[in-house]
Amino acid sequence: QVQLVESGGGLVQPGGSLRLSCAASGSIFSVNAMGWYRQAPGKQRELVATIPNGSSTKYADSVKGRFTISRDYAKNTVYLEMNSLKPEDTAVYYCNAKISSHWYSSSSEYWGQGTQVTVSS
Repeated sequence: QVQLVESGGGLVQPGGSLRLSCAASGSIFSVNAMGWYRQAPGKQRELVATIPNGSSTKYADSVKGRFTISRDYAKNTVYLEMNSLKPEDTAVYYCNAKISSHWYSSSSEYWGQGTQVTVSS
C-alpha cells in the first residue's frame, strides 16, 4: 500500500506564490518518477510538471518560467514552487508518482487526493 499526501494549497492573489508538497509513504522499494497534474472545473486533468529519476524536468508550456518542480529523494517528496500565479492557474492540483513496491515489480502509478489552488483577488 502506497499513500501520497499533499499539502500547501490555498487562496492567493494574482502575482502571488504558493509551494505544494507531496510525500510518498508505505510499501516503497523505489520511486521512479514524481510529478504534478491539475484539473480545473469543466476541463480535463493536465500535466503541470514531472521529474523522473535521472532525467530532465518537464513543464507544461503554460507554467514554464513560473513554476519549479524539485524532489527530496531521501524523503520521497516532491515540491512545486509556483510563482507569478494567474487566475487561470486555479485548479485542483494532484500529485502523481510511479513507484515500485518490490525489487521484482514494475512501477505502479499512484495519485494524491488533490489540493485546491485558487488564484483570485
